[in-house]
Amino acid sequence: MIEALAPLIEDSKLKLYCAESNISRTWTDKEGDPAQRLHQHKAYELFVRNELVPFIRQDCRDPELRIATTGCSLGAFYAANFALKFPHTFHYALCMSGRYEMTAFTDGRSDAEIYFNNPIAFVPNLHGEPLERVKRNTHLALVCGQGPWEEGCIEETIQLAELLAAKGISHERDIWGHDVSHNWVWWQRQAVLHLSKTFG
Repeated sequence: MIEALAPLIEDSKLKLYCAESNISRTWTDKEGDPAQRLHQHKAYELFVRNELVPFIRQDCRDPELRIATTGCSLGAFYAANFALKFPHTFHYALCMSGRYEMTAFTDGRSDAEIYFNNPIAFVPNLHGEPLERVKRNTHLALVCGQGPWEEGCIEETIQLAELLAAKGISHERDIWGHDVSHNWVWWQRQAVLHLSKTFG
């Protein structure tokens, strides 16, 4: 991905910060205690907000810097979730081949913690100032292929796009062809296209 985006980086259009998530201890840990798994997710969210964001702003010498976020597969969920929950910080999210109905990873279980980290659940209920804050501050690009291993991703990408449209939230739905599979070759092409268009 770094090589694919090199022209934008070398032209000072992008500066990338790659923070590894803890997905294996949260959403995909089928054997772990559900409460502990959500605690781990919350810890990661606090790390991003309280440590990573201040570090990026200090490194870029801009205390008010607005940040774009991107990810593929479950990383797309993180990108969308951060943009929707903290739009004053994350003004843009590029989400490729994402999953956005998180009860698919909790055996259908839901509680307040899961709900507020489940875009398919909480976006329909956004209203008032929280909705206006999202509408004023952020844009989501939802991208997905229709080829191998995109099952679940394509349906949830379309569903989230429809929910965003119903709420008047700025977004783009970009559905690629049936030859476009769930892998890095395509995500590199998608990232170059969308990030060049947005930041190039």
